[in-house]
Amino acid sequence: MIFDYALWSIIAPALAVSLLVTATHVPLGREVLKRGIIFIDLATAQIAGLGAVAATLYLSEPHSLNGIILVNLAAFSAALVSGIFFSWAELHLKNRQEAMIGGAFVLAASLAILILANEPKGGEEMKDLLAGQILWTNWTQIGLVALVYVPLLMVWFGLQKKMGRIGFYMIFAVAVTASVQIVGVYLVFALLIFPVLGASSFSESRQLVTAYGIAITGILLGLIVSVITDYPTGPTLVWSLAVVSILGALSRTIRIK
Repeated sequence: MIFDYALWSIIAPALAVSLLVTATHVPLGREVLKRGIIFIDLATAQIAGLGAVAATLYLSEPHSLNGIILVNLAAFSAALVSGIFFSWAELHLKNRQEAMIGGAFVLAASLAILILANEPKGGEEMKDLLAGQILWTNWTQIGLVALVYVPLLMVWFGLQKKMGRIGFYMIFAVAVTASVQIVGVYLVFALLIFPVLGASSFSESRQLVTAYGIAITGILLGLIVSVITDYPTGPTLVWSLAVVSILGALSRTIRIK
């Protein structure tokens, strides 16, 4: 079953988009960990998802070209506003920033539930927001995501030291918005945090490469397990990334001892 061509024609786009998301989220995750704002990814992803869900429900043709553009604009606008707010909170409310990030996540999640409460497919929409629809990804979506991520990566690695606090929050908001509608809130968090945590005990010069290695291994393993077991791909990837990250951290600890 694993080598069935029809099956891998479905898995291939999921693998491609996972690797694309990994390319941006691993370096951004290092910065998140460095700043001590671990839950900003959950909050930003939830807020971006809230914007997308609200736009989808209130547009007459959300799946038309104009509808897709408007949905993405709503998601980006929501995420950028949250980025500006979190940047301001870091500057003026440092001691309470993490609490405010957590509060923003809870409020956005609660509002999404309220918006979807009377919708016939509200439960399905909420599940897609959290766990993603990664197996439904097509190559057109991947191309659009790549158009967003390639410039972001160029700016990040070329101008990281010059962009400042607000620049980080803007890039973070755009990257998370592009990924959350495909891979979901949970996998966004997992790709940002787990690989970086797994590589945190390695030397500074090796952390980024190690984190990329952990992420890619976790994605490949998760996709294989999902195919074999027929479990939902998004949650399976989250657990696979967590396990590989723990093993990566343990391997470094054992080697030191």
